Amino acid sequence: MSNTPQTDLHELSAITTKPHSFKQNPNRPQPPARRYKPCRQLITDETKYLQTKALKFDTPTYNSVTAPPSLLPRKNYCDITGLEGKYRSPSNQLRFHNVEIYQEVIKNMPPGVDQDYLELRGAHVVLK
Repeated sequence: MSNTPQTDLHELSAITTKPHSFKQNPNRPQPPARRYKPCRQLITDETKYLQTKALKFDTPTYNSVTAPPSLLPRKNYCDITGLEGKYRSPSNQLRFHNVEIYQEVIKNMPPGVDQDYLELRGAHVVLK
């Protein structure tokens, strides 16, 4: 091999014009064009499918009202942070996540604020 530009170009052209195995065969049949459906049509097709074929048995689905109740215990969440509330304050029934929240926030809460937190979750007391 010599380092002349003519020889290098000739070798490069031979490499680039050679048919490669990784390129697609032009004689191979092309896959059919993909058909895109709008979201509304996908939902109606799915509901029709569920009503006709898939629900031969009484199988509860996300949309069915006849689903059985959950066997898992109900989760309680902290009224202050929104994390899982494992504990409940004995004085005002506020749920809290850990002792630090109880000592720093709930014990130092001004009167009436606890009822606002309970009202957010629908557990407040209405005195008449």
